[in-house]
Amino acid sequence: MDLAEEIDQVASRAEDQVERIESEEATKHVLIIPFIKGLGYDPYDLQEVIPEFTADFAEQKGEKVDYALMQDGKPAVLIECKTVGKTLSVDQAAQLFRYFQVTDARIGILTNGVKYRFFSDLEESNKMDERPFHELNLFEYTDQEVEELKGLRNSTFDLDEMIDAAHDLKYRKALRKYLENQWHNPEDEFVHWLTGKVYEGRITQNVRDQFRSIVEGALHQLVHDKVRGRLSSALQEEQASAAEELSLPKEEKEDELPDGVVKVDGEVVTLEEELEAYRIVQAILREVVDVSRVAKRDLKSYFNVLLDDTNRQPICRFHFHSKTKRIGLFDEKKNEERVQIETLVDIYDHADRLRKAVQFYDDEK
Repeated sequence: MDLAEEIDQVASRAEDQVERIESEEATKHVLIIPFIKGLGYDPYDLQEVIPEFTADFAEQKGEKVDYALMQDGKPAVLIECKTVGKTLSVDQAAQLFRYFQVTDARIGILTNGVKYRFFSDLEESNKMDERPFHELNLFEYTDQEVEELKGLRNSTFDLDEMIDAAHDLKYRKALRKYLENQWHNPEDEFVHWLTGKVYEGRITQNVRDQFRSIVEGALHQLVHDKVRGRLSSALQEEQASAAEELSLPKEEKEDELPDGVVKVDGEVVTLEEELEAYRIVQAILREVVDVSRVAKRDLKSYFNVLLDDTNRQPICRFHFHSKTKRIGLFDEKKNEERVQIETLVDIYDHADRLRKAVQFYDDEK
């Protein structure tokens, strides 16, 4: 099972159980231990995971952090746990801060079982940063956010690579957030800086006000042109690939995929029927939502269709890897009902339920 599928299972468990969890111990047992297992660690093997990990400080003896994930006999990742629902703040990470100074660990995780905040010491050696380099919310995450965690898996853990990735991720996210803010509401300083690159006169407040809409329009036009150019390039590549495929001699096509298979990525097999079913769902939903919000996520066991590419908002699932085809439909509580279909056209019979799922998520917001 790949990491995305592991995280999906933990997220599903969280959705089912979170309302019944009332203590930190229950949070650990129901949510955090499965997350640790999802990273490939055996929580019952003390060579891999030490609960209640203890280190002595000059000022304080016997203070404990909830879990230490071990590599080569040394703590590599420290995890501080809070009760589900608690707000995660820097103040609650006090033990992680202290442990960074006296252990070999370079990665710290502060979590309430649903939200995970990942820290390192990127700004000052052996002193944990106050700002996390990555965050994951099991109720709302993307494929890319899960992808960033692969370096933490037990089987592929490499501290140097993880620290390098954390450094890039932390500051790339910070820059992206800053640029997003400028995209929606450019600050005076940003407008002044850009105006100075193209305007030769004195930049007064009046000039800044005039250029604010110009800067905002230029940013939007740039992104629009880039997206349009990328789509055009992708279309040209697809057409060129199709033309090349048609021109290949038969003997050069020996490694073709089996009939009905579009792609194989490790253990994840994408079927043409799954993509066709996804396009049918898009066609059904275009009446109630922008189809760009209808995302797909193919996993080993099923093909997910999600709203806004978040596991928190499942629209439906396709279970096509068996003789009997089924579509998974969700009610308002996100309970899945698997319904047998004979042909893909049968998906249209469930159009109302698919539309209701999307409308429910938008109404929630």
